[in-house]
Amino acid sequence: MATDDAGPAPDGEPEPAADAMPADPFGDDELAEAAARIADDLAELRRERDELLDLSRRLQADFENFRKRTTREQAENSERATVRLIERLLPVLDSFELAVGSMERAEVDDQVRKGIELVFAGLTDVLTAEGLERIDALDAPFDPNEHEAVLHDDGEAEPRVAEVLRSGWRLKGRVVRPAMVKVSREG
Repeated sequence: MATDDAGPAPDGEPEPAADAMPADPFGDDELAEAAARIADDLAELRRERDELLDLSRRLQADFENFRKRTTREQAENSERATVRLIERLLPVLDSFELAVGSMERAEVDDQVRKGIELVFAGLTDVLTAEGLERIDALDAPFDPNEHEAVLHDDGEAEPRVAEVLRSGWRLKGRVVRPAMVKVSREG
């Protein structure tokens, strides 16, 4: 005789009916809560990602600014060191000019003269290659930015440089030492 009731299973639990569906482990509420948590987690991750990207961009910009500032400071330090060296060499250059000028008036051995002239030319060539240039002052209109007037003649005309007592120099277009000059106002 057959019965419709399923008997107990060997382990003591009733057997499920053949037409019964397995129970859904998540209810609709639990699915909605899980989806909301996932959406919140995704939004939080996106926010963190955006913050990290922003931080990365700011750090990259800060580093680029640091690199530019460091390069500029190094160039400025190099320029200052060059100017200091040039300022210390200018009296040596003045002495060479005086020596070359005095050799023309004195009797000096030709080999000694040529040797001094070669050393003077070599020194001026090196300094010129580094951007040093003489200020051409003779007969030029007086310019207080490039000329230091130590003597002057009175008159009504525009002041002009009548005599250069000491050469003036520019380094890469910037006056390192103004020319020491005598100014004349004669027409």
